[in-house]
Amino acid sequence: MLEEPRSGRLAAWGNALLAGEVSPDEAAARIAGEDAAHRVAGLPAEDASVGWTLALGRLRALGAQGLRVALPAPGHPLGLSGPPEFNARALDAGEAVVVAGTALGLVPEVRTAGPAGDEHVEVVWACLPVREAPPADVPSLGEAERELTEALQEATQALARLEVGGSGAVARAALEAYQARAAADRQLLAPGYPPRAVRVLELAQRVSALMAIARGPEHGAAVSASEMAARSQALRPVERSARRAQVAAYNAFAEDAQRRRG
Repeated sequence: MLEEPRSGRLAAWGNALLAGEVSPDEAAARIAGEDAAHRVAGLPAEDASVGWTLALGRLRALGAQGLRVALPAPGHPLGLSGPPEFNARALDAGEAVVVAGTALGLVPEVRTAGPAGDEHVEVVWACLPVREAPPADVPSLGEAERELTEALQEATQALARLEVGGSGAVARAALEAYQARAAADRQLLAPGYPPRAVRVLELAQRVSALMAIARGPEHGAAVSASEMAARSQALRPVERSARRAQVAAYNAFAEDAQRRRG
């Protein structure tokens, strides 16, 4: 996952708003990012879809205590707690946000609109009931950091045996371009997040970039079907660890707030 997930932006800046670190308008703008428009459909007591400034205020009035990210994949319902309808929508989107204290969750539907050559992205977030229960497979920040470091070491050794890039000149240039773009385009997490969460998220996103680069046929000698399968097998545990680490980082704010409430 090279790009920052929209659910991550929503959780980070929504949590900052709940903590009084940013204004509603700033939170709404940060959540939308470069997308043309975001709307939230299905909020309780709202007949029509609304923008994030109103939606965040409504969620806070409904008792929102924190926003948590889910990044599920087939066979891995990471961050989900049900019910099945919400889980299925989240799995289809590859991401979701669960709003603690409200029994509600949000799933994005991304649409491209506008004439050819002048398209823009619009996002509609479906607000759905969720089961308030411990989310699936979410580690602590410490666990996620250790797991990701170990998985990356193991994958690096496996990829070296397969003569797959990630250390070659082309791969390094691709990674440096990704890092420069990330640094220029956005702030990593929002005000109020602990430094360790920022560090873990940076590591997870760097690893995700490396994995995407390593999958590219131009970055390694593995070209046959069996070699590509071996490459995928070596990368799969690292990608899983990177997703777990991202979820742990984005959720750190809400987890800390829950511990303070006792």
